[in-house]
Amino acid sequence: MLIDSHCHLDFPDFAEERDEVIARARRAGVARMVTISTRISRFDQIREIAEAYDEVYCTVGVHPHQAAEEQAVTSVERLVELSRHPKVVGIGESGLDYFYDNSPRDIQQAGFRMHAQACRETDLPIVVHTRDADADTARILKEEGAGQGLRGVLHCFSSGRDLAEQALDFGFYISLSGIVTFKRSEELRDIVRSVPLDRILVETDAPFLAPIPKRGKRNEPAFVAHTAAAVAEVKGVSPEELAARTTRNFLRLFSRMPAPAVGTTPAS
Repeated sequence: MLIDSHCHLDFPDFAEERDEVIARARRAGVARMVTISTRISRFDQIREIAEAYDEVYCTVGVHPHQAAEEQAVTSVERLVELSRHPKVVGIGESGLDYFYDNSPRDIQQAGFRMHAQACRETDLPIVVHTRDADADTARILKEEGAGQGLRGVLHCFSSGRDLAEQALDFGFYISLSGIVTFKRSEELRDIVRSVPLDRILVETDAPFLAPIPKRGKRNEPAFVAHTAAAVAEVKGVSPEELAARTTRNFLRLFSRMPAPAVGTTPAS
């Protein structure tokens, strides 16, 4: 039994076959999927998808790419209000992206702090996006209470060892995507070897970053099984143990989500 801790089922890539995508995930042994918010202005659609499927939960938040566009509708109060829905299990994704700089950095940082404050007020975990911004990400997390009540996950981790170690010191989790399967990702795999099994999650970030052997295809939640198998190999454990540990980790962090029924098994 696996959990795809981060996907984007509201994206247009899935509009024509969302039912089939979720059915394939079930057959692959994926018992839960979290469809992640990138815009508060689209939250109604995200919530409707979560309400339509028993296996699907969601978050509420604004991606750093959209921080400037969504500035007028983003506030701590609004995040807290929307997070009251029973299908919302976390806040984000928020954070910093200095690779693309689609929003000014000061606006990204202000939005990141709003999300952290909303997490403190709701006791929900924060889902953190960070790219080329390791130092500022660690600094803001520390200033906003990471390790002292603020909890969360660095999603789609591809940053450096220093940020991984700081996140672990904060009590945060590290979520691994299809990037960990890529040939050029040996440095990432080396970092993963030092991450404790009780701090690892797996995700697709679908529709992006399909893992080997699905590289080049549109990613979807069923493919998290390939990422999990690769992580299991890196960690020197069986796929079954990796699935059990990451599911347990997920439910510990995203504690609002009820545990899936025991007995969900992959298709042969």
